[in-house]
Amino acid sequence: MKADLRAAGPDAGIALVVTGAIFVWLYVRVDNGSSATVQVMPMLADADRYWMYWLCQAFGWSGLLWAWITIVFSLLRTGPRPRVPWLPPAGLEKLHRTTSLTTIALMFMHAVMFFLEEVRGNEGGATWAGRLWDAFVKVFVPGGYATGTGRIAILVGLLAFYLAIPLGLAYYLRQRTGSRMWRALHRFIIVVYVLSVWHTLLYGTNVWYDGAFRTLVWALQMPIAAMLLLRLLSPARPSERLHLRGPRRARPLPLTARAAGRLAVVATVVGLAAVVATGVDGGRTPDGASPGLWPEQWVIWAGLLALTLALVAVMHRTRPTSERRQSAGSAGSMQA
Repeated sequence: MKADLRAAGPDAGIALVVTGAIFVWLYVRVDNGSSATVQVMPMLADADRYWMYWLCQAFGWSGLLWAWITIVFSLLRTGPRPRVPWLPPAGLEKLHRTTSLTTIALMFMHAVMFFLEEVRGNEGGATWAGRLWDAFVKVFVPGGYATGTGRIAILVGLLAFYLAIPLGLAYYLRQRTGSRMWRALHRFIIVVYVLSVWHTLLYGTNVWYDGAFRTLVWALQMPIAAMLLLRLLSPARPSERLHLRGPRRARPLPLTARAAGRLAVVATVVGLAAVVATGVDGGRTPDGASPGLWPEQWVIWAGLLALTLALVAVMHRTRPTSERRQSAGSAGSMQA
């Protein structure tokens, strides 16, 4: 991890420059009155006073961009590999790790700036301790924000952030968990990306009423969905391929799970294509009534419970056994 943190320095520097450019763009839009956010929340029209909020939004957008980049690197590494001599698999893997660390840092800064803005304008407590605690609950406790679109938006964003830490950093614990477990757990990182896109595009204030820009961002999800489908149909590891017949055919349960995953991705690709073609994604519209919040919080909590159970099942199935430990030890001795 120390080596990857050092290697992530240039990447993080570029991310900060991009964040600064996005902040300037958002600031100018607020200042000249073209921001969709101030049409919905006019009290934010003072760009100088609410600069921390706009910096929070800038970190959120750069975080989503870096999440897109690191997912691309991951799918290039684990799916059909491009025949590019200057970008070997080891290089792709290193880029994936460094951009992943930058993504987690950007997500953290996104939350921190929102926390500072909440502290600045917080009237929940007469003392500084009360204001800090009230802001902490709203920003960092899932379900703590209880008003407006934040009831769903912040809950979804926090789940993405808190899941990104163990699932994204599982690589650095592989010597304790075993390589099979960390690879299996890390595959669930795609859930973090989906939650991040959902958090940003359905509830992010900067894309309200921006039809063309909003559609463009949705269109950028098409390559991710297509690459994910290719990765499932033709994974780099032969053991992960879907063998429907022959001596290498998997047992019924793993075979059904893998087939269901591929069908789900196909349905996602079709859904994304429909959103891009129609421009209808459930968000706000400038000339009509906006849809109500969906789903309710209990639906999200139920989904989290299902995900947790799936993670526990995967950990149980891929846990290191005594035979695997002996095999790994023998392999290490032979390499030594």
